[in-house]
Amino acid sequence: MNTGTKEGLPKYYEFFNSVKIISGSKALESMSYELELLGAKMPIIITDKGVTKAGLVDHVINSFGGTQVKIGAVYDDTPVDSSNIAVNEIASIYRQQGCDSIIAVGGGSVIDSAKGVNIVISEETDDLMKFAGNNRLTKPMKPFIVIPTTAGTGSEVTMAAVIANPAKNLKMQFTSPLMLPKVAVLDPVMTVSMPPKITAATAMDALTHAVEAYIGPQKNPVSDAFAFSAIEMIYENIESAVKSGSDKDVRLAMANAALLAGVAFANSMCGLIHALAHATGGQCHVPHGVANSILLPYGLEFYIRKSPETAKRIGKLLRFLTTPEDYAKGPVDERSKNTVAAIRGMTGNLNKLCGIPLSLSQAGVTRNELAAIAQATINDGAISFSPVEVSYHEALEVLNQAF
Repeated sequence: MNTGTKEGLPKYYEFFNSVKIISGSKALESMSYELELLGAKMPIIITDKGVTKAGLVDHVINSFGGTQVKIGAVYDDTPVDSSNIAVNEIASIYRQQGCDSIIAVGGGSVIDSAKGVNIVISEETDDLMKFAGNNRLTKPMKPFIVIPTTAGTGSEVTMAAVIANPAKNLKMQFTSPLMLPKVAVLDPVMTVSMPPKITAATAMDALTHAVEAYIGPQKNPVSDAFAFSAIEMIYENIESAVKSGSDKDVRLAMANAALLAGVAFANSMCGLIHALAHATGGQCHVPHGVANSILLPYGLEFYIRKSPETAKRIGKLLRFLTTPEDYAKGPVDERSKNTVAAIRGMTGNLNKLCGIPLSLSQAGVTRNELAAIAQATINDGAISFSPVEVSYHEALEVLNQAF
């Protein structure tokens, strides 16, 4: 990264995020007003069966009681991995019911599906895949509100979506500022029902977003501020969220942390650790948050060995992962290693609390699958944002250490 006169300050950078954020207890009550501001009255709600069964969609629908908003349709068959088939099906319902806006209620797959639906509707197409890639969109999107039910992906504030094409066995990425939702609504009532293990995994996903955003080559002072806030908030609340899921203050803190991390990595991107996690999920179906939780310390150790500059950045993160007293008294040249130790302490405690795996083997990966994961890693788009170059053999080394 080219820097100016002060360490870490780029000579040039760009930062953009236009999402209006509404956060707090009873934040759902603002929904009808937000739709009115957007000129919309008949939204389609996109969600999945798990969210519906948990009663979370009812919270959203009830928030419109006594208003002029009419729910045009509710679609809750969103698959675990968003696909162009589901996107086209939802878009057809949107058109048939005369909807004028989209509300996504769920996690990453639901939000990505909703983004895909918005592309198909707004671009007046039946071929989503021709818009895959960067900045292929040309038309303004329909009013779009996201209500996350997990605290991890940060998709409510990102301008990207990953959507599968099952016929070709491909996952395609779509990126454009036009894809950003208009509003993100964080209400703790939407996340209190998350089980402990999912709470831990999604939180570690958010932590990995924030850490990689800070140490990556596109880092900048604005994204750093979001990343630091996210890391500190996760450190202070993650164990309480796993132990006391009904605590709405803690749930709201974790939802905000995930959002802050999302804003950070949407601008500065993620690197090797996310590439490893994407590949592990694609090859072995390990949940993304679980993969990140396992791989984060090993990926950081690789960076420390490869790059003194990156090691210094990793060391600076220790101040957000420990007490001020412990940070001040530790040797400066040991801070990067102590950062990794702090993260391992966190995941070790989470393992004791909810059983989240600490190794790839505990997550069901077999050693003979590591080579395929390594190959997929170096072909993953995230690898291009690693602060150091990574070879196939180096990726395989990290995987063997994490096994």
